[in-house]
Amino acid sequence: MKQVLVTGAKGQLGQAIHQLTAHYPTFHFRFTDIDTLDICNRDDVYAFLKSYPADYIINCAAYTAVDKAESEPEMAFRINSDAVRNLAEIAVEAGAKIIHISTDYVFDGRSYIPYVEDDATNPLSVYGRSKLAGEDILQTICPESVILRTAWLYAEQGANFVNTMLRLGKEKEELGVVFDQVGTPTYARDLAEAILSILAQGENNFARGIYHYSNEGVCSWYDLAVKIMDLAGLRCRINPLETKDYPTKAVRPAYSVLNKKKIKDSYKIVIPHWEESLRLMIKG
Repeated sequence: MKQVLVTGAKGQLGQAIHQLTAHYPTFHFRFTDIDTLDICNRDDVYAFLKSYPADYIINCAAYTAVDKAESEPEMAFRINSDAVRNLAEIAVEAGAKIIHISTDYVFDGRSYIPYVEDDATNPLSVYGRSKLAGEDILQTICPESVILRTAWLYAEQGANFVNTMLRLGKEKEELGVVFDQVGTPTYARDLAEAILSILAQGENNFARGIYHYSNEGVCSWYDLAVKIMDLAGLRCRINPLETKDYPTKAVRPAYSVLNKKKIKDSYKIVIPHWEESLRLMIKG
């Protein structure tokens, strides 16, 4: 039975993976979070993997407070970069493979064509730079790794745009949401399925490298908010805002649509449309 270590288990993606493990009985999963494994501490990681050897490490742990990272760059890089170095170095010693989660924020959003994996990166925020640094470190130290860049992640639990809209939609008569930032939402359960599908295909088909994964389709944050209200039966009016009218500490990419052809070709993964997955999340 293959041993799988999942870090960041209390986050949206970690919880989504946990909910699906019963469908993968040939793997033994060990879920950890900061209270059971501090991946920022190299000695802790080394001791943990000595006690609990792993064939695969799924790194869901990340610093994701995009705006807060602008005033906490050291913390962002410690979790998104330095901790990845710890996992990479010890994975190489242990002969483990890594599946690591990254972000669309490694791009500057100045394209108008969906980004492919080898497009030039140019992150505009501390968060984006810290995640890109983690990618670079992982590829250098542990080439036997898969990096999955995703975007606009949401789930039933946790702080995310969908849950925020559902809450505010019950409290407010109207809300302003930016319409000039375009991308694709990603349902955490769908990404979890993709990750577990990669594992299930076995070591012989573990095609290392960077891959993009989000749901299919394209929308703006405004479009997404309108659809959330519609599916939830909420009467809150959504008004379109320009990014300049909603300033944030961190600069977001204006366009971050990801091309998923590579992961579909390599792993034969079928990706649902974002509206289908959003409906499933809200209506059950």
